[in-house]
Amino acid sequence: MKVFSDSLAIPTEGFNDMTDLTPLISEKLASHGLSAGLVNVFVPGSTAGVTTIEYEPGVIEDFSRLMDKIIPGNIPYNHDRRWGDGNGFSHVRASLLGPSLTIPFSGGRLNLGTWQQVVLVDFDNGPRNRSVLLQFLGE
Repeated sequence: MKVFSDSLAIPTEGFNDMTDLTPLISEKLASHGLSAGLVNVFVPGSTAGVTTIEYEPGVIEDFSRLMDKIIPGNIPYNHDRRWGDGNGFSHVRASLLGPSLTIPFSGGRLNLGTWQQVVLVDFDNGPRNRSVLLQFLGE
């Protein structure tokens, strides 16, 4: 069993900005020469999350609209009163989505469904340079 740690640098725009990580994770997997195992994808910080989705414009727009509806950005948040940074909504959205995801792989390929992609979602209230940590465990 081997363990490899890696990372991705992802510039984002915030406000539900979604980035498809699937090809980048697949490239990192290939570079480590593993055929079977697991990869954990983790975004440090409290205003972004990772999940899977069908990465196409309609679903991306639907996802963003849902987040705006269930966790609006234009209402008062206690976080904003305390810190004054106006991103209370982004912390709540990120906590709902979660910071990590574990994906099995076999035959040197991620075991994702045909229309399933791994995405980073940045909920913050402005552009950021995100780091996404990858840890591969396999053989």
